[in-house]
Amino acid sequence: MEKVSETVTALSCDEETPLSAAMKAYFAKCDEKLGMVPNVLKAYAFNNEKLEAFVAFYNDLMLGASNLSKLDRELIAVAVSSINNCYYCLTAHGAAVRQLSGNPALGEQMVMNHRVADLKPAQRAMIDFAVLVTEDPGRIVEADRQRLRDVGFSDRDIWDISAVAAFFNMTNRMASATDMQPNPEYHSLAR
Repeated sequence: MEKVSETVTALSCDEETPLSAAMKAYFAKCDEKLGMVPNVLKAYAFNNEKLEAFVAFYNDLMLGASNLSKLDRELIAVAVSSINNCYYCLTAHGAAVRQLSGNPALGEQMVMNHRVADLKPAQRAMIDFAVLVTEDPGRIVEADRQRLRDVGFSDRDIWDISAVAAFFNMTNRMASATDMQPNPEYHSLAR
């Protein structure tokens, strides 16, 4: 494994542990599928246990079984990251929205101002709820959850929307706090 460089994060950790066989294989799979190892993974690689926990949670939320599509989850990631001004996640997940939607303009709209994005009514309700989770979670009441049900979301879907929003609130804060920088490849994807 290559050492975490200053292009990944300005915050260096004194601790360093070797990657497990599973994480080495995961890095190789990322390199094969994406043509790169995302810098967020490199940033967590100073501690194999933290890296494995991050990867497992991310993969469950973003790739696991859910009625939310991959695009829905990426839309949530970008909306939350936009509220939090997270450069890393806006760049990486904005690219994912462009790729998954086949619509570069949608990716840019979500990054700049999700309110102007051309979304379906259910997606709009989902994003509005994710923004509420981000900006003022203590204000959430049953009527907010009911608005999601009214456009077809189940209680399990509401859990998934909330979990993705909460996860990106955490990762946004970690990326910003450590000055994590996105891989340069993200900037040109799906444009």
